Amino acid sequence: MSATQQEIQQFLEFVFPQVNDHFQIHAVGHKSAEIGYKIDQKALRPGGTVAGPVVMALADFALYVAILGEIGIVPLAVTTNLNINFLRKPSGDQDLHAVCKLIKVGKTLAIGDVSIYSLGSDEVVAHAVGTYALPAR
Repeated sequence: MSATQQEIQQFLEFVFPQVNDHFQIHAVGHKSAEIGYKIDQKALRPGGTVAGPVVMALADFALYVAILGEIGIVPLAVTTNLNINFLRKPSGDQDLHAVCKLIKVGKTLAIGDVSIYSLGSDEVVAHAVGTYALPAR
């Protein structure tokens, strides 16, 4: 019942066309996803760093893609909790990369872990743990 990267991409292009300008799905499968975020001027805050809401959106998007990859195209899977720790200043001149690993996928909830990096660095700039409510399937 899982979805392929191509199926997820097509679904997201149809339902959320606005995300295509910034988010790129690099990999999906085995309870995981890797997502890129293209940084532009709108993503920056004073001081030349990436705005916190952008980093949070990337974490949430990575969770959603990993979950769709695991359970299939289920549009009504929704975020119920997202905790994030901002660990260091992301570079405003580098795109972001998120690595999501699902910890548990149950009948009604999915929980995942997301590490976010600035491209070109091995240092985690943010770490998030999120929970999604899953509709009956």
